[in-house]
Amino acid sequence: MKRNLLYILLAGVLTQTACQKDFLDKSPTDGYTNETLWTTEAAAAAALAGCYKDWETSTNIFYMDAVSDNSYSQWAWDNYQHLGNGTATATDPQVVSQWDYVTIQKCNWFIENVGKAPIADDIKTRFTAEARFLRAYRYFLLTQLYGNVPLVVKNLSTTEAGTVTKTPKAEVRKFITDELAAIAQVLPDKYTGNDIGRITKGAALSLRARVELYDKNYAAAIEDCKKVMALGYGLFPNYTDLFRPDNENNKEVILDIQYKANEKDNENENIGILPSSGYGGWASLSPTQSLVDAYEMANGKTIDDPASGYNENDPYTGRDPRLAANVVYPGLQYSGKIYDPITPGSDNYYSEGNNSPTGYLVRKFAPFLSDFPDMWHTGLNIIVIRYAEVLLTYAEAQVESGVIDNSVYQALDDIRQRAGMPLVDRAVYNDVTSLRKLIRRERRVELALEGLRWYDIQRWQIGADVRSGAVYGTRLGTVDATTGKVTLTGDHIVTERRVFNPQRDYLWPVPQKEIDINKGLGQNPGY
Repeated sequence: MKRNLLYILLAGVLTQTACQKDFLDKSPTDGYTNETLWTTEAAAAAALAGCYKDWETSTNIFYMDAVSDNSYSQWAWDNYQHLGNGTATATDPQVVSQWDYVTIQKCNWFIENVGKAPIADDIKTRFTAEARFLRAYRYFLLTQLYGNVPLVVKNLSTTEAGTVTKTPKAEVRKFITDELAAIAQVLPDKYTGNDIGRITKGAALSLRARVELYDKNYAAAIEDCKKVMALGYGLFPNYTDLFRPDNENNKEVILDIQYKANEKDNENENIGILPSSGYGGWASLSPTQSLVDAYEMANGKTIDDPASGYNENDPYTGRDPRLAANVVYPGLQYSGKIYDPITPGSDNYYSEGNNSPTGYLVRKFAPFLSDFPDMWHTGLNIIVIRYAEVLLTYAEAQVESGVIDNSVYQALDDIRQRAGMPLVDRAVYNDVTSLRKLIRRERRVELALEGLRWYDIQRWQIGADVRSGAVYGTRLGTVDATTGKVTLTGDHIVTERRVFNPQRDYLWPVPQKEIDINKGLGQNPGY
């Protein structure tokens, strides 16, 4: 799919507005009509390509971790900061809206009409299954963020759009899992050539396992994970290189957002939001000290273990290699120079310009800036689901079911060994409570900055513990520009102070402008 695509621009279907008018069904604006469109397979494929457009964005993947304790968004106009610090309201113009039915409406339209096209039944079935997945994925996001939402599975008239009401979350989630189970039976295991990037059986089963895990349907999650494990996926050998453009579509990638450099649909995908001004970027997202502290020592012990060897004055030495793969920290060699956010006068000093206010930068998606001749217009695909998540889902579902066997340890060992970490210590992690802690930590450090941490906080109901109070950054001091030696003499940077209301903040506010259009929607509690 990484090629030029003809998008079928239906006004009210593709128009990116934030209100219920997204549902409107008006006439096409590019010369097609609904009568003339469905005459060839190529036209139907182009219509399906329109459904793929913006089904998910790199912006959402990047910024969702700023709603968690992993990252901080320093620019309020990027529209995630207030969601992260607990000050969001339903009328706040600086709160992103994911209350978005554009993709859902496009998919409903496609599903209702593709039967008219004179194409082979197997192609028609597959095309329909792809559209059903994209619709299910959007309902996954809607229900995670807003709870009860309207379940719409057909085109709506203007009148109908203004009268839809919310469907209970449980009913929408059943729709999602039923859809994914059905389409997994007809989707191919993989694609070749220009079709790489389309929805596969593995994507449907993996998303289903994610939803089942989140909904504590552990037995079903285990079964779907086993099905994915049988499809031939595996861990890419090098954790750092997994996220480089030369290794796109590798054996670990189950689902990703396909991009192509310098094309219009690539405007959301800007690596430049990650580095600071000293590297030509603007550090819109900054990892937190909390995330840094989550990484174990290289010997497999946590930093609060007196036997770990952790030195608070030399905190970056001897750590889990995934820390350096995901986060640029003081003294790290990055893009040809030593990163220094803590020495006054440095190009990357934490309190100046477009620099990181925590002193940490996101490295995961840009491990080597030399990969990107123009960091503002790259073609890097952004992974949405990868095999490591499936292994972690399997391990968690097993443990939460009370089953601790070698398959659980093997799943965790595979992930840890790939990262250069020791095997799980069976003597330490030998019961549900200890393994639960390990698995939750592994999810955090392995999947860091990939947009999933907030959903874990939400489903584990730990928001009051991890997303309130001060957001800390690195300690201050100096960095030797030649050797990279870090001398820490000051306190931790305090970047922000957050509040968290458990009765409100596990869900996002329904945008007030949606309620103004349709009073029947109602508002989430506390907003």
